[in-house]
This record gives sequence, structure tokens and C-alpha cells, in this order.
Amino acid sequence: MAGATRHVFQLQPCENSSMSQCAFPEDAAESELPDGCGLLHTSRKYLKLKNFEEEIRAHRDLDGFLDRASIILNETATSLDDVLRAMLVRLVHKPDNTESDCNLDLLMAVLFTDAGTPMEGKVHLLSDTIQGVTATVTGVQYQQSWLCIICTSKSLLKRHVCISRLVRPQNWGENCCEVRFVILVLAPPKMKSTKTATEVGRTFATMFLDITFRQKLLKTRTEEEFKEALVHQRQLLTMMDQGLTPSLKHYSISSIYIPKSHQPLQQKDFFPVGKGIREDFARRFPVYPLDFTDGIIGKNKAVGKFITTTLFLYFACLLPTIAFGSLNDEITYGAIDVQKTIAGQSIGSLLYALFSGQPLVVLLTTAPLALYTHVIRGICDDYDLDFNTFYAWTGLWNSFFLALYALFNFSLIMSLFKRSTEEIIALFISMTFVLDAVKGMVKIFQKYYGTSHGNHNADHISVLSLLGLGTSLNTSFHTALNTSLLANPPELTSVSSRSAEHSSRETAVLSLLIMLGTLWLSYTLYQFKKSPYLHPYMREILSDCALPISVLTFSVISSYGFQEINMSKFRYNPSERLFKIAEMQSLSLGAIGSAMGLGFLLSMLFFIEQNLVAALANAPENRLVKGTAYHWDLLLVAIINTGLSLFGMPWIHAAYPHSPLHVRALAVVEERVENGHIYETIVNVWETRLTTLGASILVGFSLLLLPLPLQWIPKPVLYGLFLYIALTSIDANQLFERMALLLKDQASYPPTHYIRRVPQRKIHYFTGLQVLQLLLLCAFGMSPLPYMKMIFPLIMMVMIPIRYKLLPRIIEAKYLDAMDAEH
Repeated sequence: MAGATRHVFQLQPCENSSMSQCAFPEDAAESELPDGCGLLHTSRKYLKLKNFEEEIRAHRDLDGFLDRASIILNETATSLDDVLRAMLVRLVHKPDNTESDCNLDLLMAVLFTDAGTPMEGKVHLLSDTIQGVTATVTGVQYQQSWLCIICTSKSLLKRHVCISRLVRPQNWGENCCEVRFVILVLAPPKMKSTKTATEVGRTFATMFLDITFRQKLLKTRTEEEFKEALVHQRQLLTMMDQGLTPSLKHYSISSIYIPKSHQPLQQKDFFPVGKGIREDFARRFPVYPLDFTDGIIGKNKAVGKFITTTLFLYFACLLPTIAFGSLNDEITYGAIDVQKTIAGQSIGSLLYALFSGQPLVVLLTTAPLALYTHVIRGICDDYDLDFNTFYAWTGLWNSFFLALYALFNFSLIMSLFKRSTEEIIALFISMTFVLDAVKGMVKIFQKYYGTSHGNHNADHISVLSLLGLGTSLNTSFHTALNTSLLANPPELTSVSSRSAEHSSRETAVLSLLIMLGTLWLSYTLYQFKKSPYLHPYMREILSDCALPISVLTFSVISSYGFQEINMSKFRYNPSERLFKIAEMQSLSLGAIGSAMGLGFLLSMLFFIEQNLVAALANAPENRLVKGTAYHWDLLLVAIINTGLSLFGMPWIHAAYPHSPLHVRALAVVEERVENGHIYETIVNVWETRLTTLGASILVGFSLLLLPLPLQWIPKPVLYGLFLYIALTSIDANQLFERMALLLKDQASYPPTHYIRRVPQRKIHYFTGLQVLQLLLLCAFGMSPLPYMKMIFPLIMMVMIPIRYKLLPRIIEAKYLDAMDAEH
């Protein structure tokens, strides 16, 4: 077939599939087998052509060869054994050779299939080769004028390449009838995934695939001319991979890479008003009924996965809701309590599940929102304002700005956030979960493991702090957080100082064990799907239910197994009126203007969090197919929070890492192996509304479980939940993976796209720059000053010019784009 795409195959007569080389007589006894008969194992594996534009190893492999060139231009030997032995001798006797313990006979034996077999010398075939092929109408046609032989040996210290040009074509058997070029590649077995013998062989095999190049090599008379031909061929391949030589496209269409062109945003992109919302409706409305029927009706049902995911989502949403409800109860003096937080969470997430364009996104109230609530409480105390009214006006201004962002298509700005920027923010959020858990446990030990005098006065000190007596705004916020998480019910306070001290120490130690136990059990069950035990269906159920099982298990252990030890419970004060509209007319125009400023800062936090989390949930590797709806979902969040503001309930927006974890829970995952590295890939995701609907309804019914049995869930279980969520969220975080590379042996590096395309030093530079940006986020986002935390959204926006203006001055743009690419 003229102009067909050429591919490279790896022939491995060694380990993976069996092929009989001789027929055994059916009536012959085993001891009467014909002499020389046996089994030969043959395996063929497709290798992609080396991309000389993207894969930096292509150039480095050739440069390394040119520096220590081993080239035999006129080999007169005719047998394959003699040719290979001459090449090995050339490698061993090079002036710069460091292989002092190299054994030629051992290397020769490793190259062939008969090494170490009882039939040595009977089946003498090459073990591992790479050859070029062309697809034709009648089958596959081998390029028989060249042969690449690869080999690994423990006796080698580094990689070696030798190229031999024979004086005349040699016939060495099937598919090797007219060999003129032999490429021999030797390497140690323990090598980085991009430096293996196969990868080096792929570099040279890609070059020799071109018949014009081979003809040019036949005409060279000196080693220098031979090297010049290699360099010229590299330049041609690089230009072809850049798409600059259309005449070469027939050479290998599949290997050409055309970079994506990202047009800069222009003013016209934000008009006409509402364009993005209309496009979202046009994209998502036709498949809206499928959100309720997929996995329920049809051949491929996933009812069991929906049930387990709903249970996971219920616990993952309920426990943080209780925690932040308890915190809000403390900092607002009961104006926003656990009841209102649960009710707002249920109603808001229920509306979002029904009407959103991205139903896999999970809405929650978060720590930054609790911080804004605390700042509002402080302003109200300082200026004698009604909290509910000022809170409502702030929320209304926030919703007003969000509606403007949605109508004027501001979500397009999020396209400026590269993958690396998103992962910095995602890792920061994961770190905040860990920090919350660690700080909570430290406070438990400070409270319960100290002196008995400190134990008796801890509650009184916390109460004084909440009243603002002699403390700053920042101190009262942290004290309120600790009190809401740590305070025991008054009726559980011990009378005897000696028994109180004894019980307190037991409480501290048990709290630590409960937290770590919750983390251990949940993460062990989450990883159970990779174990060989039980049926695969049961393993998947246990993995999906890891969080509910661990929470229930350690809540029972804490509440019933250690009844004599007082564990910290969340604060609960029932609301007098659950639904009470704020008196909007009671504020002055100046106070309403102040609320507008707070609402604007709050809207920036909502805008970034909502769009960023939605983008992470819709990442290309998740393979979602029903489309996105960033503009409509932003408007819907504004509408939902308008109602929550009027009724004095906590605000909610898209939550990380709950949303990506929700997608992961509904995914069908396969394990694949590449170059000895096992990785998981998502095949498809059940894009349904039923799981978020079910979880929202269950959260609403949880109001009936207050105060008991929900108060039986101790705070250390919640800390364990935070650690579990943080640990599972960093599994696919590329920044965390690259930070781990600093601690790994190069031979253990995974064969990811950036390992192939970017020099190792540049990867580490980029990782270091990301860590600096992460520290910048931590400086503001984890600052002890609440007002610094309020400008945290502005810091996230500053990361856009850092990525586009500063980083390209340090690292080449092509390497930045490669590390920001999805694959």
C-alpha cells in the first residue's frame, strides 16, 4: 500500500505467548520426542514512533551516541554472530570504555534465545529486536535492510550503542533477507523509564525507518559524514513533528504533533449578555432526562454503585456540615447553628442537583465561608448592627455580583488557569484539611493532657474569649473554633480533680487513636479493590463504602467501647425558628454600602472556587461526555445563596475535593501497565443526578437525628475524615507526584508525558516554582490574620500573570506547555 503509515514492532521471543516450533507425534511418548524439538515463545508489541519535537530523549540519545560514536562502516563478516561479536569488541575496546568487568561471551549469549537452555545451539534466534513494517493489502511487509537489536545485562554500568554497515546485504533468515545496517543497543536493567534499551532503540529505529535516509548512509565514506547524516535526519524529523513539512506527512501521520493554539480573550467574547448561559442550556438540556435514567434503565445498570456512592456522599457532606455548623454556632452566638447549616446544605444541594448543568459537582459550606461569617459578626459587634440583616445584605450583594459574572460570561477567564495553577490550589485545599485535623488534635492534647488546673479552667477561658473580653478578633476566632470542636457537654464534666486529670489524659490518647484508626480503616478499605481477596464485586462495594464503614465503626467504638471516657462532642443548640427572614430595611445606606464591599470580595471567592472545582471535576482524564455549564451553574449558585442569605443559613459553593471524589466514585476504572508501572485510568463515568439527590435528601432527614444519635459521632472521627479526604484527593495531583520524584530513584520514574518531553532538571525547577506559589497561598490562606485571609481570592488571581509572564522567563514556554498538558 503506497504511502501507508509505518509503525515499529518489538519482537520478543521470550516470555508472553507461546508458539510451537515443531510438531510432536501424538502417539510418541515424552521420552521419544525428536531431537531438537521444543517450544519457542514469541511476542510482538507495537511501539510508537519517537517524536523528535516533544520527546527530549530523542535528541539526548543521539547526542550521547555522537559523543562516543561506535560506527563500523565496512563490516566484511557475513554471519550474524560474527557481526555482533565485532560490534561488542568495538564497544569494549573504546578508549573511554568503563565496562572493565564486561564479558563478551556472556553478552553474546544474552542476545540469543538459546542462552542457558539444554538445547543450546539448536534454536539460535535473536531475543529482542525492533524492525520497521509497512501495512499492505495482503498483510504486513517488513523492512529487511536494517535490524535493531536491544539487550539488557546486569554486568553493564551504562548504555551503549553501536551501528554497523555491512559491505554487502546479508540473508539471516525470515524477515532479514537483505540486511545492510545493524543497530546494537545495550543497557543495564535498572534505568529510568525514558533511558531503557527499548527507548534508545526506538530513537534509532525511528530514524532508520526512512528509506531515503538509509540510502544516504550507504553513500557516506567516513564516520564524520555518517554523523552528519544522522544530525540532518534528526532535523528533518523535528521539523516533521512540528508540522512544518507537509511533504513528509505520508511518512507517519500518527506521529505528527500540531500544538493547540489558544486565542487570547477579547472584549467581544463577553458579549452578548447571557450568551454563555444560552449555550449551556443548548448543550445540557437535550441530555437532561438521561441524568435520571442512565444506570437505571437499559442493559448496563449501576444501581449498586449509585447506592454506595450516595452513602459515601452523605457522610462526606454531613460531617463537615456538622463541624462548620458547630463553628458558626459559636462565632455567631447561635444565629447560625447546626440545624440551620444542615437545612441549608440539604435545600441548596437538592436544588443544585435538580437544576444544575454539572450535577456531579458537590456544594458545601467551607472554612473560608465560616471566616467571612466571623468577620461579619465582628463588624456587627463593633458598629452595633443587626447580624442577620447585615449577613443577608452581604449575601445578596455576593449573589448580585455572581449573576453579573454569569451574564457577562466571566467564566471564560477561568480558561487562563492552567492545569499547574489548578493543582497548586487543589493541593493547598488538601493541605488545609490536614492542617485542620492536626490543629484540632493539638488543641485536644493541650486541653486534656495538661495540668488539672488548666483542665478545669479551659472551658471558662474559651467562654471569655467568645465574649471578646481582652482578646483580638483573630484570637476569638481560633478560640471559637477550638471550643466548638472540643468542648464537652456540661453534664459530663468530672467533679474530682484527680479523676478529671486521669480521664483527660485518656481522652487525649483515645482521641488520637480514634482519628488515626478512622484514617487507617477508611483508606485501607478504599484501597481494598486492588487486593486479591474476595470477589471483585465485593471489593468494589467495600471500597465505595470505605468512609461510611469507618465512621460508623469508630463512632461505635468510641461511644460504646469506651463509655467511661468523655469524648468531645459538637455543640448543639436547637433553633427557635428555622426559617426566619431577615429585616432588610433595618440597615442604613452606609451599612448596606459596607456590605457591598464584603459581598464583592466574597463573590470573587465564589467565582474562583465554583469554576475551579467544576473544571477539576470535568478534567479530560475523567472522560465526561455530557458537556459543561459553567455560566448557568454560577447563576444557579447565586440564586441558591440568595435564599440562604435571606433565611440566615450558611452559604454554599462547589467543594474540593468532594466533587472530584464524587466523580471518581461513579467512575469505571481499569488498571493498565506501561513499562512496568501500574496506573489507573477512567474508562467512563456514570453522569447521574440520583446520587447527589439521594445524599441531599438524607442530609435533610438528618435533622431528625439531632441531637442524638449524631452527637455520638466524636470529633476525632471528623478529623480522621478530613485526613482521609486529603489523602485520597492527592492521588492524581501531578504537583504532588512531581514532588515525590525528588525522593525516588530515576529507575522508578513513571513513563508520564512530562518525563518524556521535559528535561529532568526543568521538571524540578518547575516543581520548585510551584512550591513557592503554594507557599504564597499558604502565607495568605493560613494567615492568623482574618483580614489577610479575606484577600486570598486576589492572591489566586495573581497566579495568572505569574504563570504567563514570570515563569516563561525562567523555563522555556514549550516545556511549560508540556507539563501543563493533560497527556
